[in-house]
Amino acid sequence: MSMRDERTAAEVAGRAGRAGDLGVERPEPGAYMLRTAAMEAGKAYKEQLLGLLDVRAGQTALDAGCGPGTDLPALAARVGPAGAVIGIDRDPAMPAEARRRTAGLPQVELREGDLNALPLADGSLDRAKADRVLMHVPDPAAVLARLHAATAPGGLVGLVEPDWDTLVVDSDDLDTSRAFTRYTVTEAVRNATIGRSLGRLAERAGFTVETVCATTPVFRDAAVADYTLGLGRNLRRAVAAGYVEAERGRRWFEGLAKSPFHASFTLVTVLARRICAAHLSTRAE
Repeated sequence: MSMRDERTAAEVAGRAGRAGDLGVERPEPGAYMLRTAAMEAGKAYKEQLLGLLDVRAGQTALDAGCGPGTDLPALAARVGPAGAVIGIDRDPAMPAEARRRTAGLPQVELREGDLNALPLADGSLDRAKADRVLMHVPDPAAVLARLHAATAPGGLVGLVEPDWDTLVVDSDDLDTSRAFTRYTVTEAVRNATIGRSLGRLAERAGFTVETVCATTPVFRDAAVADYTLGLGRNLRRAVAAGYVEAERGRRWFEGLAKSPFHASFTLVTVLARRICAAHLSTRAE
């Protein structure tokens, strides 16, 4: 799967702004989410997730950690005018942007709230999704437990998370590539390997896992990867934290743009169901 972007490398660098000679500055979160969702690989895994969720007309669907509302219109189209879509995010700026993007969709409701204390009645959801959210929260198990309580019996929850331990960046200097991944997993992301744990955590929360699948976004453009994966900005932090020697890190980063580029990582998608009594009875038979 290719993650080629329609913009050129120069546009990516120019719009994001350079930080010396080590990559782009950290993008504004809302713009970053919208941009990555518009990339080929972003569209692919999101379409896969929505397909697995099988959202139907008249249902109530939750986007947990909805960000700027990237996926809310697609959910609204599936539930139709008789259904409801709820988007929740703890960052006040995100629901505000999502409201702007979903103007004219009366079935969409935006709420500001913490996923650990999900502001929803128990059993009120037919479908829910959490897309690259659990890697950031302090207690993923608590969020999944709350999602389980809020989902109606028979309801489905779709989860997508990366496993940053699988991040590979091709270079003649593989030791620095490995050190960069080690920094990413150890320091840069709170729950960096949660992708591999999604199924186990969902089962522990009370769900029955129905599907586990993996996709591998591949980057062939160094500038796009720098923007999306934070190669330069995280390298600076890795150098400051002692994971990479400064001059070696500079040579590594400069070398990425001088030859055919490759970086990739694994995204894990889990579809889980809150089992109802009828399902349990069928299984027993």
